[in-house]
Amino acid sequence: MNPNLLTKLRHLRLSGVAEALPVRLAQAEGGSMSFLEFLELLVEDELLRRADRLFARRLKQATIVAIKELKDFDWGFNPKIPKNRFVELATGRFVSQHADVLLIGPPGLGKSHLPTAIGIGAIRAGYRALIRSAFDLCQDFAEAEALGSRKELVKKLTTVDLLIIEDFGMKRLGPSAAEDLLEVFVRRHETASTLVTTNRPTQDWGVFLGDVPAATAILDRFLSRAQIIQLQGKSYRLHQQRAKQTEEESRT
Repeated sequence: MNPNLLTKLRHLRLSGVAEALPVRLAQAEGGSMSFLEFLELLVEDELLRRADRLFARRLKQATIVAIKELKDFDWGFNPKIPKNRFVELATGRFVSQHADVLLIGPPGLGKSHLPTAIGIGAIRAGYRALIRSAFDLCQDFAEAEALGSRKELVKKLTTVDLLIIEDFGMKRLGPSAAEDLLEVFVRRHETASTLVTTNRPTQDWGVFLGDVPAATAILDRFLSRAQIIQLQGKSYRLHQQRAKQTEEESRT
């Protein structure tokens, strides 16, 4: 293999071709592959490599560290969870419609696994996603105010195709949280999709945000285009903890 050729391919940003070329040459030399078939395979290799890089980059931008897929979710543990609805959401079609989603339910039912799987599905469909807890999102605003980068943060939050806000209502938020979140919801309304997970009913939002008018304005926009999914069942997290404890006790 000519090292100069590989250098030129990488200089042209054809690293997928450069990596696949030795294997494809061996295939061509050992068979009856035409020049056109050889070229088509190299082009496919390059496209696959670029798709993999884009997927990895968008996962990082979305702050997704652990891959969680719907196929890995234990649907049998809580059969009341509507699998078909989540499979549809993971196609990303609702993102193209700028629709919203509200997941309500107690802890331990999959309100972290399922949104992550939906976010990954949206990325695979070609969209950009971002997952933040409500607490972290408010911390982002506080840091942006201190650094003078609020404008850049708002742009990031309002232009991403799918914004997933987790644990809405789990922690007490800062004094400006209601106004900050209201700006996000107002700017995203009918232009991008937002998915929110919470264990609090919507009538409590004004209480934990500390601003009833702002909470009302958020809900007015968010719920107008949102499908609401109520999660019910047993805590899978507690089930795992008990199973682990039982296993450890059996060893002693």
